Amino acid sequence: MRVHTPLDAPRSGGAAGPVAPARPAPAGATYGGGAPRGGTTYGAPAPPPPPGRGGKRRARRSPLWARLVTTFGVLLVVLSGAALAGKSFLVNRYAGSVNQASLLSGAATARGGNDLRGPINMLLLGVDERSSNKGDMRSDSIIILHIPASHDQAYLVSVPRDSYVQIPASPQSGFGGGMEKITEAFYFGSRNGRGREGGAQLVGETLHQLTGIRFNGAAIIDFGGFKRVIDALDGVNMCVDHEVASIHMRYVNGKPKWNGEANGAGTPVVHKKGCKRMAGWEALDFSRQRYGLPNGDYDRQRHQQQLVKSMAKEAMSRGAATDIRKLDALVRAAGKALTMDTGGVPVADFAYTLKGIAAKDLVMVRTNAGTFNSGKVGDTSVENLSDDSLAMMHAIRDGKLADWLIGHPHFISPGK
Repeated sequence: MRVHTPLDAPRSGGAAGPVAPARPAPAGATYGGGAPRGGTTYGAPAPPPPPGRGGKRRARRSPLWARLVTTFGVLLVVLSGAALAGKSFLVNRYAGSVNQASLLSGAATARGGNDLRGPINMLLLGVDERSSNKGDMRSDSIIILHIPASHDQAYLVSVPRDSYVQIPASPQSGFGGGMEKITEAFYFGSRNGRGREGGAQLVGETLHQLTGIRFNGAAIIDFGGFKRVIDALDGVNMCVDHEVASIHMRYVNGKPKWNGEANGAGTPVVHKKGCKRMAGWEALDFSRQRYGLPNGDYDRQRHQQQLVKSMAKEAMSRGAATDIRKLDALVRAAGKALTMDTGGVPVADFAYTLKGIAAKDLVMVRTNAGTFNSGKVGDTSVENLSDDSLAMMHAIRDGKLADWLIGHPHFISPGK
């Protein structure tokens, strides 16, 4: 099994001052197979046609905020496309509430400029910044958002957090580079006081080096803020297909608490099989589980995608697009959950540029077709990107993902 290393991998070293040792692959390291070309379809639907508006009238569009929650993953710009002119002040209010930061490091990853024509690629990162995790941040979720040049469809491509890749050196954070799980890139980049900006920059550089994809912008979603957004919707409907015990939360005297707060008291939260209404903490906790599930991180990716779609549906069913008070509450909750780098393009411009994307236009894509392609590095289990997965990334880079998926429908997640 070939382990993919990045395009034009840099030479080792290059860090100024003390550097953190990476974990190189030891002699005799083995890499297992598991994701054969043309693997199982798992009931995936037929792929969409290449992007294009065509001649058919579209179904009623979800509100703009719901379209952006599906395209940005959690961006909640809460405006209906039909009422943009009347509520443009809310777009501006939302744009003003979003934290802005430099999450991409120059020409190596950022496309820059104020031009939103052509394909758009965004790097989306989910992080847990609870006080117990300060100084030890990792990107719990890594997603590439790809929007083709027509701007009428969107693809969310989840990157397995255990993907074994070459992380480039980061002199500013004191990391010398090396082969690591991609989830570690955020941690290494955030050290020496560089924080979330340095972490996001190193993740972006790692993906660019591996795939050649250049990003127009990036967003970091704080899970605590994400919970507030779901609560502003009064919860969401979720379906649990396999019972799983939480590794993050416990019930103490009937109340859910983080493990660190519970101090070993109580019993683990168990997500039982079936469909139910979930509050923010419950939906978020379920969507973050991977241990104890048949397909591990791939099941977690699918559950996170289910959550995104459920949020979009909730907005439509509860009339959030026409309730000013609910709109405003969602705007404020979303702003607190998000840090963005839009490459010099105003946040509001993204909202207007992507107004043609409806919830039904979102396509969820699975690396390795949602099957394990695992290996071992010493005693550590890692995940390897298959040849087809790298080819898919190159299709994103070249703006040809829709065409590529026509020949590889099993990479499309069936979803809920």
